[in-house]
Amino acid sequence: MRDELPSEGRLSFDAYHVDLRTGELRKHGRKIRLAGRPFQILALLLEQPGELLTRKELQSRLWPVDTFVDFEHGVNAAIQTLRRALCDSHKNPRYIETLPRRGYRFIAAVERIHAGASAKGSSVASAARLAAAEPRAEWVGQVATICDEAGRNYVLLPVTEEVLRELRDCETAKDDLGISLLVAGEKLLLVECGTRVKILDASNAALGCKVRILGGQFVGEQAFALRAHLSELS
Repeated sequence: MRDELPSEGRLSFDAYHVDLRTGELRKHGRKIRLAGRPFQILALLLEQPGELLTRKELQSRLWPVDTFVDFEHGVNAAIQTLRRALCDSHKNPRYIETLPRRGYRFIAAVERIHAGASAKGSSVASAARLAAAEPRAEWVGQVATICDEAGRNYVLLPVTEEVLRELRDCETAKDDLGISLLVAGEKLLLVECGTRVKILDASNAALGCKVRILGGQFVGEQAFALRAHLSELS
């Protein structure tokens, strides 16, 4: 039996990164609040992905002796907290599978991030952040056209960069209902390709621009358009 939590190392699965040394969980680079036993259980599951982590082993590793009642309540609550942090489902799990009365198993593919790769990735990320931070003041006031490289007739424009992050989280989690709710709440605007927009802000030009829609159903509305959806900018 393994007798201690992994004390160091960085792991990734899907959009998530786990730093076992610092006890941090991130999704798309954003820190997700997860501490205490829920994080410890995640660390144990990640020790051997695909293998059963029994409830008995959980109890012996993370709970003091003679605490059966506290363990039964505590482990169920911790697993629920962990699933919420991962946007996972008990009935249709993508990460944590329950084996009734036996324990749990981590079912997603896990990659270990080595120190060299981490440093390289950090350099690339830093360069990307610098590029994204480069403003294009000369674009402000220009008119561009909404387009889609995949040839679709419409694109979804988030009203702000914050909503863009929500959209990407929903897409990663394959949460079609979440996307529908964003559309219903008019946080995502379904804009026809060919619609003209005016650039209002290009301070994060590598990612996209804040725009005002000049035609169609949402004429006069403001939104955030990804750079890939903006043509005719020079």
